[in-house]
Amino acid sequence: MLVIDGGGGEGGGQIVRTALTLSMVTGTPVTIENVRAGRAKPGLLRQHLTALRAAQEVSNAEVTGDELGSRTVTFSPRTVRGGTYRFDVGSAGSAMLVVQTLLPALLSARDASVVEVSGGTHNPMSPPYPFFETTYLPLLRRMGAKISSELVAAGLYPAGGGLVRVEIQACPALGALVLEERGAIRAKRIRALSSRLPAHVAQREIAALVGLLGWHDADARPEVVTSAGPGNVLLALVEAEHVTEVFSGFGERGVRAEEVAARVAREVRAWLEADVPVGEHLADQLVLPMALGAGGSFRTVTPTTHLRTHVELLRRFLGRTIDVREEQRSAYRVDVANR
Repeated sequence: MLVIDGGGGEGGGQIVRTALTLSMVTGTPVTIENVRAGRAKPGLLRQHLTALRAAQEVSNAEVTGDELGSRTVTFSPRTVRGGTYRFDVGSAGSAMLVVQTLLPALLSARDASVVEVSGGTHNPMSPPYPFFETTYLPLLRRMGAKISSELVAAGLYPAGGGLVRVEIQACPALGALVLEERGAIRAKRIRALSSRLPAHVAQREIAALVGLLGWHDADARPEVVTSAGPGNVLLALVEAEHVTEVFSGFGERGVRAEEVAARVAREVRAWLEADVPVGEHLADQLVLPMALGAGGSFRTVTPTTHLRTHVELLRRFLGRTIDVREEQRSAYRVDVANR
């Protein structure tokens, strides 16, 4: 039984999700103590509990601590089974993070799977659906995975209520991924999604972001979506030769549209100035499938605590060598050794 300190590193839900994923893939029983001890409200929240119960179902695991607020969880998986699954976060909690908890395990199953998860699809505490579809999945496909996704219904923060559907074919082994150059930028797009809000909110966000980035030639427009409640997300998409990155900012009560745009602009500028292909959130997402597959390398911005926590968990579960080193100011190289 591997014991993980859920309060170490970034101290949040990522430790729970990654430990569950690696436990399912490797068959290693795990105890997670001090669950989310680094957060203001420690213990399992609804989205973490949904991920735990989803992992239990797909791997027929024995579980203790599966209740809201639990600070200690044990998880002993059996065989991961493909099939058709439906899970409901029951709040605006991230449906996408539940999907990502299951995805590597279901790739390793013998049979294909269809997974539907309802909840928040565009959530400020996790990569929103456009990132999953446009940035993350294409790179997994490059590694050999056969995955398709559909946004059945948008679930914008804070109401949630969306639904995502993902089809996963069995993939015995993921190949290597080398992503060291961005390549030429081919297109720039800005989208301001809104539900049940005045039109001027999205218009002001777009005008501010275009001005801050100088993207006067970008394809920029507002989009009205149907969601369970009022919500707004500003997206900047940069399509380059080797990768498409998606940056997001969320409207909040009391926060001006111009400040939402400024937050997105800062992240986009940091990525462009570092001259690397992989943004901070994508770096965190890539190391796990690379470590489970044939390894590889990528260049990224200054690593977050999330990335370093992810790397440490992968080393403990898999014994893989993962090297993170600075190449130059704000530009880092991550090497994941082959098995």
